[in-house]
Amino acid sequence: MSSYAIGDLQGCHSRLGALLDLIETAERDIGADSDSTRYFFVGDLVNRGPQSLETLRALQAMGSRVQVVLGNHDLHLLAVAAGLRKNGRSDTLDAILQAPDRENLIDWLRCQPLACTHENYLFVHAGVPPQWSAAETMALAGEVQAALQSPGWIDFLRNMYGNQPARWEPMLTGYDRLRCIVNALTRLRLCTADGTMVHERGKGDVMADESSALMPWFDVPGRCTGDVTVVYGHWSALGLQMRPNLLGLDTGCVWGGHLTAIRLEDRRLFQVSCPQYQVPSLSGG
Repeated sequence: MSSYAIGDLQGCHSRLGALLDLIETAERDIGADSDSTRYFFVGDLVNRGPQSLETLRALQAMGSRVQVVLGNHDLHLLAVAAGLRKNGRSDTLDAILQAPDRENLIDWLRCQPLACTHENYLFVHAGVPPQWSAAETMALAGEVQAALQSPGWIDFLRNMYGNQPARWEPMLTGYDRLRCIVNALTRLRLCTADGTMVHERGKGDVMADESSALMPWFDVPGRCTGDVTVVYGHWSALGLQMRPNLLGLDTGCVWGGHLTAIRLEDRRLFQVSCPQYQVPSLSGG
């Protein structure tokens, strides 16, 4: 049974179909049963692309063959559906919000985790603070997942937004604690060596100047997830990243780039090109 990690979809359902066709052909060529193939999606399943509704329906229909983690756009959809946020100028969520199966899809989405593991791989949408191990990441992601599945999930979403606290401390409690976890797993790109997160800079800004002391989260020396391979998305400006203990899979599908999958067993790369549905910018993600 093969396993594939797939980058940010952002509602590009037709390109997902093309990528899955490519993968299924490759599986048949090696005599594998494509019906047993597993897929791991690194978040931002919806928004900005033209087919967010079709994307959610397709992923839900694939059942246990699919594992997703939530990204910032997926949480944004939950907040909009709950009446806590308004549609943004580039949002493409109306079809979901008006769908007859809207509640079923929203309930399915809020039951998904912010992190998952498979063998020696750790999947998140954005990043992991350098002081978290893989086990700690899973435990902290589980706290957010429990909040999303609780009767008070709307109150959690109401208190989810904001950039503070910027650095993880184990003694954090309540919504401050949950907000810090969410920001790390769904928004993190740059941080300092002590794990202080900086969210205000654009996604193309890897290092503004030497004095800033900022670096990509995965380049912090001695990060505690160095003993696993972290698979992430969220940073299309960097493009494909393939290192021994790191796979960055956001290759700008919605921006006219590619939708990318990697077969985890041998790191074979699969890509399909995508139309440009949005104009790239250096902010957001």
